[in-house]
Order: sequence, then structure tokens, then C-alpha cells
Amino acid sequence: MAQCFALMGWSLPVIESMQKLNKPYVVVSFPDFEGYAKEHDIPFVSYQFDEWSDTSNSLDLYEKLKPFNADVAVPLFEETVEWAGALNSIYRGDPRVLNRAFLFRNKAMMKRKALIGGLRVGLFEEVYNKEGVKNFMKRLNQANLQIDGEQDSWVHIKPFASAGTVGHRLLRSMQDIEDKCQESDFPCLAESHLPGTEFSCEAFIHGGKIRFLNITEYVKLGYSNFIPEGHHLHSKRDKIMKEMQKLVDLFGIEYGMIHPEWFLTENDELSFGEVACRIPGGHILELCGKAYDFDALGAFVLCHDPNLSEEELKEILPPLDARPNQFYGNVMIYPHKNVINKLEIPEELKEESYFLDHNLIPPYTNQKINSREGFGNHFGTVNFKGEDPDRMTELLLHYENVDFYH
Repeated sequence: MAQCFALMGWSLPVIESMQKLNKPYVVVSFPDFEGYAKEHDIPFVSYQFDEWSDTSNSLDLYEKLKPFNADVAVPLFEETVEWAGALNSIYRGDPRVLNRAFLFRNKAMMKRKALIGGLRVGLFEEVYNKEGVKNFMKRLNQANLQIDGEQDSWVHIKPFASAGTVGHRLLRSMQDIEDKCQESDFPCLAESHLPGTEFSCEAFIHGGKIRFLNITEYVKLGYSNFIPEGHHLHSKRDKIMKEMQKLVDLFGIEYGMIHPEWFLTENDELSFGEVACRIPGGHILELCGKAYDFDALGAFVLCHDPNLSEEELKEILPPLDARPNQFYGNVMIYPHKNVINKLEIPEELKEESYFLDHNLIPPYTNQKINSREGFGNHFGTVNFKGEDPDRMTELLLHYENVDFYH
């Protein structure tokens, strides 16, 4: 077992899991959290993750963590992936651990590695201005043998290293490029639109092998999902498992958890979207823990420990072939108006047998809603539990469009 886990980033649910499991840990995060940590006896090292210099680097952080006997670093958020990779390179005496961390943080590098390894990916390119995006769309149109008058091929642009949908723009036409692209978007990755049903996997890995695989069904990206996967995706589980292990082998992932997104086409082809190695959004691990009845956040942390034994793995993870009878899902709620005054929970929701609970909070009077970046600042979630994934899908789609805030 690790002497001490260095948790890279602030997450109270993860801290609570470590306390319940009685595992040694230290939190590494911004100075803003130091006061709370001291007040609640949370082992803490203050660090500016957004600075990298001669005096702010992994060797300096390594020295600061020595008094805690830290020997495993765990990235909780996107911005701490390189820091954890650098520390684990030192702890394991393997510089390639840091190199692998860069794969997760640079989407262009990630796509090239996937392509070299034989995964099915779309066309992609690094672009530096609007003209670069237009040229990329023109080449896509040519490759798709489009003729004058037909719709342009869809193009997605996204930052190289941001989490989730932050900075992601879907461009359906040349005019979209002109209207939607800002100078601040560049440089970035441009990629072709991937058709098919989008879903994610959460693979808990130890010793380079997948020890537990969750499949999360996306009802609508950024709004709703449920666990475990519905009947159709479940029928493809063996195929998904093989592609997942191929991804693990290709990226050289030995320990931790990865969260890739895939697209399944109507003719059963799997296309690779992208992959992260930190806690996924959408409360996925929370749903996963409820559905499979285990501490998913604790398991996420512990799987980073190379010294974890087979017995310990079996204690913290569900069996590889586990299939829950109950489905857990949630819909993330965003106000539909620019100014809101009150929260209203519909009576039909209270009477719905699948309704579990919600964490929506009444707003201030005349509260203004800021424009949102990606899908990161929803007002809360409405949670459901039930036996039928098709009914779960219907409910999540329905309540995505219900206006809870007036």
C-alpha cells in the first residue's frame, strides 16, 4: 500500500472517501483552500498549479511533499494531470510516466497516438486562425466528394488541453467559422464530425490491465447520462472491452482510471473521441458508485498505487462481469432564462416512481445568469433510479427541457 497519496486538486468528496477508507493522504491545491484545510485538520500543501518556473516545478513540489512520505500522485482535475505525471515519474523512476501524461493533455498528440496505434479516429489538424479552419473544412468537403450546393462537412474545434466541452465549437458551415470563431480560440484542434452514439467508459486499471469497466450511456452530452449502459450498448460490451484494452496498451497506461469517449455507428464501428485520466464530469463516478455499490472515488485513488495487491483490488472493485439490476441517472439543470427569481419542482416529478432526489437550490431574487463556458456550471442535478433503461432515457430527455427556474 502507498505510504501517502498526494491528491492533486481540491475535492471534498475524494477527501471524505480517503477518510472513510482510513488511507494516508495529503491534498495539494491552491492557497485559497489552506484555511479550510487547517480548520478541518486536512493534510495540505499549498501550490500554484498555474505557475511553472525555476522555483515552481515538480522537483520543488516533490521536496515539499517529502515530510508527508508521499509516493503516489493522483490527478483529480484536468489541470493537475501533468503535475501528477511529473511526480509519479520521480516516484517510479520512469520518465515515460510524464510523457504519457502529456498525451492526456494535448488532444492533437492524443489523436496522433491513437491513429498510429490503429484506433479509428476522424480527420484532425492543428489550426492557428480562421483561414486554417476554412481550409480544413474545404479539404473535408473534397474528401466527402461534395458538390456545389451541398451542406459543408461539419467541423469541431476545441482547445488542446481543456476539460470536457469547454471551448468546444461545432461549425456547420463556412459562415459559422466567420461568425463563431474568436481570435482567442487559436491555436486549437480542428476535427471532423464523428457520427454515431456517443458514450464514455470508466476503466479502472492496475498492472496495465482493466480490472473493472463501467460504460456510461449519454442521453445528451453535457446534460444527462445513466449507469449502467442500456441494452443496445450492453450487447456490444465485449467489442468495447477489446477496444478499451487496445487503448490501454497503446497509451502504456499502467495504473489509475481512464475516461475515454467513443462513438458507435449503426454498422457497429467504434470511433475514438478522446480520453482523460482524471475524475469525469456529469457526476459519473457518483452514479457508478451507487449502481455498482462501491466507493468509486476511493477506488479511483487507490488504483493509482502500484503496490496495491490483488486481494485489495478485489475488495475495492466490483467483479469485471457485474451487471446491476437498477439504473441510476441524472439530468443537469440549466436555467432557461437570463434572470430567475424562484425554483419550482413540478408535481409530476414528485409523483414519478423513478425520481430519487435533487440538489437544486432556490435562486436569489432577480438573479442574473452568466453565459456559460462548456457545460461546467449547471445549477444542480435531478437524480433517478429504476429498472428500465428505456424509461430512464425518456425521463432524462423530458426533464432536460423542463424549466425549473422562473
